Formats: sequence, C-alpha cells, structure tokens
Amino acid sequence: MASIESTLEGVQVFGRIETSHKTILTKDAIAFIANLHRSFNTRRKELLQRRVARQAVIDRGILPDFLPETKHIRDDTTWQGTSPGPGLEDRRVEITGPTDRKMVVNALNSNVWTYMADFEDSNAPSWENMINGQVNLYDAIRRQVDFKLKDKEYKLRTDRKLPTLIVR
Repeated sequence: MASIESTLEGVQVFGRIETSHKTILTKDAIAFIANLHRSFNTRRKELLQRRVARQAVIDRGILPDFLPETKHIRDDTTWQGTSPGPGLEDRRVEITGPTDRKMVVNALNSNVWTYMADFEDSNAPSWENMINGQVNLYDAIRRQVDFKLKDKEYKLRTDRKLPTLIVR
C-alpha cells in the first residue's frame, strides 16, 4: 500500500481551508478521496455518459421499467429486506434540511425522531456549504455545535436524547 505522502502527490485542494476545516480535511481523508478518484474516475465518467444516453431514451418516451431478470425476486413472497438500524425504526416524525450551523442546532432541538442533514436538494453545493456542513455535523455529534449570532444563543438541548442523524 502506498504511503499517505505518495498518495497525496499531485493532489490540490482549490477551496479555501479555514482552521475548522482541518478536522475534516485531514491527510488521511484527502488521501482516501484521492484513492477513490484515481480508482473510479474512469468509471464515473462512463456512467455520466450512460446517463446522457439514458435520458435521450426517456426523452423519446421510453420510460424505465423493472429488469425482466429480477422478476423472480419481485414474485418471491418470502423475500424481505432487513430491519432498519437503531434509531431508524420509526421515522414518522422527521425533519430534513440543509447543514448550516443554525439549521443543525434547530433541527436537533426539534421534537422529531430523525434529522436528515441534506447535502443534496436543500443545499447549494458550493465549497463553503459542503465543507462547513461537514464541520457542523462533526461538531454536532460531539455536542460542540453551540454558537451565538448577534444577541441570540443557539445551544443543543440537554433535557432529552437528540434525534437520530441521517446524512444524505
């Protein structure tokens, strides 16, 4: 296995890296991402091209359907998925929102069972939003996400268990 230093050769991070970001962008984390990129970038590009081709088929009115070779699974009445993991058994009361610090505190303080921290639909995917969202979740699971904005303090509740955190 290659050393971290050799894995990091040629890697450049173009976004601004603040002190708080260094808890996320460790050498090990950057090396992990570099390895993922080097291992799967060709396949990723192929899949993106296939997506364009598939969209052209859909645009012609041919909609997706189940694969015929998986029909036996759909027809098997004994097949079932595994039970949800701890904290995910009951998601009747859930909040989904972006990962800015204020939202993270407010969502974790709300009377819900799960909070889906959203790096997708409710988040503009800028460098700042993505990396600060990671920092905010890192701090939240360590209960170090409290902050003050003007005259208002945002603190995690201590009177009950926090909702299960789901990240997408």
